[in-house]
Amino acid sequence: MSAQSATYLAFLITCVACRAPPVPLDDIVIEKTAVPEQCERAVRVGDFVRYHYIGTFPDGKKFDSSYDRGSTYNVYVGKRQLIPGMDKALVGMCVNERRLVKVPPQLAYGKEGYGDIIPPDAVLHFDVLLLDIWNPEDSVAVRTYHRPEQCGRTVQVSDFVRYHYNGTLLDGTLFDSSHTRLRTYDTYVGIGWLIAGMDQGLLGMCVGERRIISMPPFLGYGENGDGSDIPGQASLVFDVVLLDLHNPKDSISVEAQVVPEPCPRRSKVGDFMRYHYNGTLLDGTFFDSSYSRNSTYDTYIGKGYLIAGMDQGLVDVCLGERRRVTIPPHLAYGEGGTDRIPGSAVLVFDISVVDFHNPSDTVQITTTFRPENCDPLSKKGDLVKYHYNATLMDGTFIGSTHSFGKTHDVLLGTGQVVLGLDMGLTDMCVFEQRSLVVPPHLGYGERGVVGEVPGSAVLLYDIEMMAMEEGLPEGYMFVWNSEVSPDLFGEMDRNQDGHVDSPEFTDYIIRQVHEGNGRLAPGYNAYHIIDNMFSNQDRNGDGKITAAEFKLKEDEPPVRDEL
Repeated sequence: MSAQSATYLAFLITCVACRAPPVPLDDIVIEKTAVPEQCERAVRVGDFVRYHYIGTFPDGKKFDSSYDRGSTYNVYVGKRQLIPGMDKALVGMCVNERRLVKVPPQLAYGKEGYGDIIPPDAVLHFDVLLLDIWNPEDSVAVRTYHRPEQCGRTVQVSDFVRYHYNGTLLDGTLFDSSHTRLRTYDTYVGIGWLIAGMDQGLLGMCVGERRIISMPPFLGYGENGDGSDIPGQASLVFDVVLLDLHNPKDSISVEAQVVPEPCPRRSKVGDFMRYHYNGTLLDGTFFDSSYSRNSTYDTYIGKGYLIAGMDQGLVDVCLGERRRVTIPPHLAYGEGGTDRIPGSAVLVFDISVVDFHNPSDTVQITTTFRPENCDPLSKKGDLVKYHYNATLMDGTFIGSTHSFGKTHDVLLGTGQVVLGLDMGLTDMCVFEQRSLVVPPHLGYGERGVVGEVPGSAVLLYDIEMMAMEEGLPEGYMFVWNSEVSPDLFGEMDRNQDGHVDSPEFTDYIIRQVHEGNGRLAPGYNAYHIIDNMFSNQDRNGDGKITAAEFKLKEDEPPVRDEL
């Protein structure tokens, strides 16, 4: 055979091959066109699936599409509810996987076809996107991806919870979120207020825990779904963070953090308390603090001035104690909440007790040192000289005479110091030392002293009596220590002009004091006292005292018996 003949024969063979019919398919052909990075579950025989598809002939002509109907195709796999080729093609698929499936006629509609839609012996192509898988044997699946280190309490049946969630279908389609509404979902657990799967999935959670709760449709919204957002027979996935948890039977919870030793007194109903606090929700969200206002919260306890839980939590505390009080909403702000506190929120208060007192309290006096010879004792009218250190009950410094290097000198019973300190300085002897606890109604009261003493503050004084000068009897500014001269007026009238002027009067009284014959009331300016005495004798106010005036004064019932 010539070379030319051989070339012609090869050309004929090629042309025949070009016109040859395609080789028939013996089985389905699967081409994976999109595979998700993670495949937590693949379809098995007996699973229920939801998927979209486009069905075409090999020439690309479409004969059916679930997209055109606006609904997924929902069916059991391997239960002869599908053509055999599709039953095989779906096995092993993952959610969000996409496959191009070629199905031969013997695994499709065979020699009979399907009405006017699918002719006999037709090869079918399906572009399939799997959206959902579940099985009648499924239960709720829980995957915790964050759990607090401390989990003192978990959700139980009949608890009330507040949580945020994102709700998606199994393919990731978002259908709802509490975050977009900027408010938690608040409900009871395990009593039928939730879909069954969520009722189960929330059990055992801690506040602050985050978990993924997945559920089949029969534990979700079933065959009918929920409106346009959740299709029928859809598996649901909830990404949940638990923010709050309580039970209607809860009372307050008290955790003592610092308890001073000793604790000589504990608060009781009716006491007035000053305390600092930080207030948070159960998940740690801050809502208020007395520290941020740089002022204690001051109130009566157990009298209804506070939320019920705080009224309870402040009873039986020690001065200086720190405690954490956890209050369920029915003992706090209830379902309504406030502008800062959500409804049905559990509140957590970290409390530091600064001081407390009772309106019936008097000065508490503790003698820390008393000389063996403790006489005389101070009394009203005495001039006392003492040192002191003054603090608040939490140790905050107020003042000290030691800072000035001199004593504080006061006349007892004249209002020169707060009443409680006046009381504490009474009946003391020189060198005696005392500690005083002065309640605010005997101290600086509700207003305090701006920049120095807070309002309603209990005061603590450590005092030491350094010296004392006995006062005069009440109503007297000058008294004689010896017999009064029978010629008193003559002794005052040094120039014997028949009257006593102010300098003569002053000189005479000062001389009597210096010689020990008389005594002026301590704690006052001596010349002011003498001027007052002169004015009392100068009846007509002409600046001099005559013998007649002097005698007339002696004859009157004395108001002050200075002379």
